[in-house]
Amino acid sequence: MTVSVERFGAFEGNEVEQFRLVSDTGVEVDIISWGVAVRDWRVPVGGSKRSVVLGFDKFDAYPTDSPSFGSLAGRVANRIAGASFEVDGVTYKTPANFMGKHTLHGGSQGLGRVVWRGETDTMHNAVRFTHVSPEGHAGFPGTVTFTATYTLTGNRLRLDLHATTDKRTPINVVQHQYFNLGTGKDILDHRYQLLAPAYTELGEDLIPTGAILPVAGTDWDFNSPRPLRDANGAPIDYDGNLVLATGRRFEDPVAIVTAPDNSLTLKLWTDRPGLQFYNSVWSNVNAEGKQFGRHSGFCLEDQDFPDAVHHPHFPSTIYGPDRDYTHRCDIEIA
Repeated sequence: MTVSVERFGAFEGNEVEQFRLVSDTGVEVDIISWGVAVRDWRVPVGGSKRSVVLGFDKFDAYPTDSPSFGSLAGRVANRIAGASFEVDGVTYKTPANFMGKHTLHGGSQGLGRVVWRGETDTMHNAVRFTHVSPEGHAGFPGTVTFTATYTLTGNRLRLDLHATTDKRTPINVVQHQYFNLGTGKDILDHRYQLLAPAYTELGEDLIPTGAILPVAGTDWDFNSPRPLRDANGAPIDYDGNLVLATGRRFEDPVAIVTAPDNSLTLKLWTDRPGLQFYNSVWSNVNAEGKQFGRHSGFCLEDQDFPDAVHHPHFPSTIYGPDRDYTHRCDIEIA
């Protein structure tokens, strides 16, 4: 097991570093300090190593072309309807960077688009990142200190998130990796098993209506493994939140995805109540001679529910001096 670090680029006067974690099973994970983005993840397959995430080889493409490839999205990931919310009787306005009227992933200068400070932990084969988001940044209340620790053990990458704040404020941070376990240009014929009994209904502009509906009999039912195609073989688009079972054990994975040739299987564990499933519906990336189009990757964003600030019956995303934010996600690809 080894941890190494090198200069990867610069952003707004800050050096961007790349940290490489290597495990005893030969897995290699490259993480950059800009947005704590998992830039590459290579897994041994048949005598060689396969890259299983979408990303760029050089830094310059990230600020201009990346649709959150591998980064941490926040302060509040996903959508906030109307780009405003209320906490303790005070209304806060946030950037309207989605559809011109809603907030997405904390705005255009969210956690996934700033440089964090990274520190290696060779004893645990880990990297610990920290970032302080000041009071009023992007309109959010409170000074929030974030930490994100990635630990690689064998074929499993563990993410531990923690945040403290001096004022009550919404927090919802997600890993936003785009996976492709196979060798093709799309991920439609992977087999997906997402163990969720319900989903949050979407209304206009992909904003939750507040209704929580059963997946049974809908295209959101992945309790048995299946590809992302309808009965006629046509692709099905996904960009919505699954409601995970309450009372489940962390030891039980909530997602199992297998490559078309059965060469690799991904398993995801989380302590969050929701899982955003996105299959690159909106992707149209052309940079570094690479093209990442529609259905080029899939995201499994373990999260609190989108727009929870406007739906009191959703699990609360409001944290404060008496309530720290904690979040664990493990992903294994073997």
